[in-house]
Amino acid sequence: MDPALLLSQAASPHAVDFLSGMSALSCSENNLKFICEFQLGPGPPQAPGDEDYDIHMDCESVSVILPAQCSVYQLRLRICMQAQEQACHADPLAVLDPEKYTLLYARGEDWYEAYDDCQVIRTLDIPWSSDGTGRLLAHVVVKPLMAVDSEEKKKQQQFLTYLLGHNLEKEASDRLGELTFTRRKLASPRRQELKDRDDEFYATEPWITCAPIPKDLQDQLNRNLPVSFHYMSKISFSIQVDFSTTPKVLLDIFKNVIADQGLEYDTSDGLVLKVSGREEFLSGDYPLSNFIWVRQCLKTNQELHLSVVPVSKLVNETVKFVDWPLVDDSSGQFSSHNDLCLEGKDLDDIFMISLWDCNRRLRVKLLGFDIPKLPNKYPQSVYVKASILYGNKVVSSVSSLPKPVADEVLWNEWLDFDVLLRDLPRGAKLAFTINASGGDISSVTKDPKPPATKDSKLLSSSINKPSDLQKGKGKVLYFVNLLLIDHRSILSQGPYTMHMWSYPDLEEEAITYQADKLSSATNPDIADSMAISFLLDRYSFPVVLPNRFSPSECSGNQSSGLTPTKSTASNGLSSSASSASSPPSSTDSSSLPGKPLQDSLTDTLILRSVNGTSRDCLKRFREESIRYASNLPHFLRSVDWMNRTVVEDVHWLLENWDPSELDVTVALELLSMDFADVMVRRLAVQRLESLSNDDVLKYLLQLVQTLKVEPYHDSFLARFLIQRALRSKRIGHFFFWYVRSEVAGCPYFRQRMAVILEAYLLGCGQAMLDSFSLQVQAVEALQEVAITIKKLYPDKTDLPPTAPLRLQEFLKNSNLPDEFLLPFDPRIKAGRILLDKCKVMASKKKPLWLEFSPMPSPSSSTPVGVIFKQGDDLRQDMLVIQTLVLMDSIWQEKSLDLNLVPYGCISTGHNIGMIEIVRNAATIAAVQRNHGGTTGAFRNDALFEWLKSKCPLQEIHFRTVETFVKSCAGYCVATYVLGIGDRHNDNIMITDQGNLFHIDFGHILGNRKHFLGVSRERVPFVLTPDFLHVMGRGKGRNSLYFQRFRDTCTQAYLSLRSHSRLLVTLFSLMLLTGIPELSAAEDMRYLRVALKEEECEAEAKEHFLQQITLCEQLGWTVQANWWIHMVAGIK
Repeated sequence: MDPALLLSQAASPHAVDFLSGMSALSCSENNLKFICEFQLGPGPPQAPGDEDYDIHMDCESVSVILPAQCSVYQLRLRICMQAQEQACHADPLAVLDPEKYTLLYARGEDWYEAYDDCQVIRTLDIPWSSDGTGRLLAHVVVKPLMAVDSEEKKKQQQFLTYLLGHNLEKEASDRLGELTFTRRKLASPRRQELKDRDDEFYATEPWITCAPIPKDLQDQLNRNLPVSFHYMSKISFSIQVDFSTTPKVLLDIFKNVIADQGLEYDTSDGLVLKVSGREEFLSGDYPLSNFIWVRQCLKTNQELHLSVVPVSKLVNETVKFVDWPLVDDSSGQFSSHNDLCLEGKDLDDIFMISLWDCNRRLRVKLLGFDIPKLPNKYPQSVYVKASILYGNKVVSSVSSLPKPVADEVLWNEWLDFDVLLRDLPRGAKLAFTINASGGDISSVTKDPKPPATKDSKLLSSSINKPSDLQKGKGKVLYFVNLLLIDHRSILSQGPYTMHMWSYPDLEEEAITYQADKLSSATNPDIADSMAISFLLDRYSFPVVLPNRFSPSECSGNQSSGLTPTKSTASNGLSSSASSASSPPSSTDSSSLPGKPLQDSLTDTLILRSVNGTSRDCLKRFREESIRYASNLPHFLRSVDWMNRTVVEDVHWLLENWDPSELDVTVALELLSMDFADVMVRRLAVQRLESLSNDDVLKYLLQLVQTLKVEPYHDSFLARFLIQRALRSKRIGHFFFWYVRSEVAGCPYFRQRMAVILEAYLLGCGQAMLDSFSLQVQAVEALQEVAITIKKLYPDKTDLPPTAPLRLQEFLKNSNLPDEFLLPFDPRIKAGRILLDKCKVMASKKKPLWLEFSPMPSPSSSTPVGVIFKQGDDLRQDMLVIQTLVLMDSIWQEKSLDLNLVPYGCISTGHNIGMIEIVRNAATIAAVQRNHGGTTGAFRNDALFEWLKSKCPLQEIHFRTVETFVKSCAGYCVATYVLGIGDRHNDNIMITDQGNLFHIDFGHILGNRKHFLGVSRERVPFVLTPDFLHVMGRGKGRNSLYFQRFRDTCTQAYLSLRSHSRLLVTLFSLMLLTGIPELSAAEDMRYLRVALKEEECEAEAKEHFLQQITLCEQLGWTVQANWWIHMVAGIK
């Protein structure tokens, strides 16, 4: 049957009255039987595991038989009819309403709800048995919806809204809408994770490292480590232990000492070791040398103080929230194409249409738009451009006739695309933009289809780098996108009115990268936003994307949330290719001899649809894939994702690819915006599953950003991140702040980020919730104070002497909690604020210098220092600091400790955040002012003399110089590779121990700061005469320290070159933030050039040595700039 016959503007009578067709049961050879029990009360059904559980209890039940291709709603209809015939239910028609009655079935120890009324019943992930005649049989419970205590639910939602910074409940009106649907579906992976979670390990997860011990610390490993135990104010004692000792051995020693002292403790209660004064534990079967805090003690030559804590005294990790009932894992999945195929079926046998049967081209009828109030500036005429997007690529575009601008403009014209409906991939979007018209257009114009590999223009880069279109003609004024295949795998049909986003003007700040292509959100400001109306073709039945798994392939065992079993295919995310065991055709794989494998595979996929090339070529590629895995992204970029036959072959390849063969860098690259296909992204996530918690934390900043690339809220990546956050409090803490920051600052993806964060919060446990609540309270209180201070002192740098007193007054009256964990480091808890130590810093944004009392500890009483900033986007600083941590780990693997200081820094909202204060450190400007005032910038010995004054003993001074040499080398390489600019003597600091470090990374990737149109920086990195003087290099003299500096620089630089792809990938993923100096793919070119990717190692080494020489020659220019900076106060 031609599906075009089913195309209509009004539903066919057969679509409305299909009860007779159902009773006929013409597909008798493929029927399913359900025993449906009516539960009278709203309470939960009896547990399926109970011994006396029996479906034929005293409750009434009916038997229903219907075709396997029917939907859940049609099952409800049959139940309603049977209940009415047998008079076994007081209100049979109420069964039709999913808001009143739910359909539940038991699987294992849990009850699941058949949530989506459009779901095909044969795809239900339900335990099937046989009724004795060979027919499949299942048991279903029809239960009245249990009312949740409204007051409790309201209180819970208010608390979640406070933590999220966004009210999801206001947007959750449609039970089958993407928001509610996602909330319900994410309950399953959360419930599973909580079942598997070890609460004690979750509460006491250690901070460890597997990096080799730095060479300068290895000698100390031969000595014993002093350890002091403290137990509930009852006993304290010290011992000396070997660095290979494990926490279990330490606890055994403690128990022996307790026994010797005759002290009693509850032996039935376990014990754990907690670092005194810190929220950090020593647990697991690791040697002490692997614990990060132990290494810190080793480095700073301090004693290790441990508190022995009974397990019963640990914070309560119980999950108290009332969770949603589980929904069927298969929701959003339909039968295979063979089951849905129209061929040979009568109209009465049709319940839904396979998208692959739709050979019509996509078209849309543009009705018009209206806006409540025209903007102050608007063009004389506009036109609407409709496009089909896949990922961030424009597949096809059509433009309407231009019309004069008014508050309501009508078109009523059809726009036809050159794309078949059957070729639409999952995640394809229909995009609308309203554009300024540059002249009269006599007819509807079809835009040429862009090449598949061409980068499309981006939202924020078009702001920073405007094209001709943005200067007038064709300028985009508004945009909005619609998913053509929705989250339930159903083709969008019928009329739509969508509220559009205003496209930012050139002078406005860019909010995010390519949101006009990636986001499917609509403008929530319904009252004042532009609304566009259009009509899509309507069919008499739902048009659905078939499930590529056959029923037999769907019956596999559940093993993982990401393996291609039925449970994952059915979560609405999976679109696996056909089974590898049944290739459709056969051709000799030797038909492509002598070609490189990359080229031959590409040719195979291009020719596949023409001559039916066999999958044997793909099989050969699969067998050799481990040698070519690094080329997978390049190959996938060449695939025509709009050719379904080609895509099936690629899916077959990806299904049979071993994720462990992929390098992590390749997996991260496959999550970029170049790859929208769900199978590609699934493979990438499968590779990430094997990462340790430390490695997940390394890449978490980027992984949160790539959630914006996913076409739907529910994705493999979202589930992976939620599960790993629920498994590890370390990951969960940063996941909370990274996602919450996006909820606050990114309206295009606000709902997605909020629903994913909510899914985490519902399972993170009461202790984490209480901690997050205090942190949010602290951030909001400090933000209020910062805004007040900034309004009070609007001048750039001038502050009156009364400023500290006013700040202290505002802080005293603020709503600061008595204690809270620091958002940038959950191991540190801040106590009461120390008002007399707080001050306003004299810079444009008026950051607050804040100090808090530390937690009680025998080892330290140093206050907790925080700089709170309002008005700056700290995500760029976070990226640089994260990259410094990554660089440090690369160097540590080579036993190269360059003493980097990756201080804490986190964005806690839109343009607000916190920065850690590094103790015992001063800016280079302060050092120079102490040695000659502003002219100290020209004193080559100023820094040397300052360091000497801090280290009176010669031996300590030598150690200080060694630290300086290593840290200077590390930051010279790091700042050069990252192109960090605006380096002046107020954002380079040094500690009393000689550790040089940089702060304030406002200019990166070679973006230099200018003054009066002239670049202030002429050197590749900062290596001034006073730095060289510390190394003994001056007036042409050589020195051992300077030679060590050169050797260290080249070794560090060459180490980074071997990881250049990882660095480029991480930065390219951060394009999604829309931070100003990372706004276009071209910005990645700086990294590639700086790392000399195209040159050999010897040439790269010589290149960096030349940069050192250049810095020596032009050091005087840096001194001059620093002098100007101190005199003129240029920031």
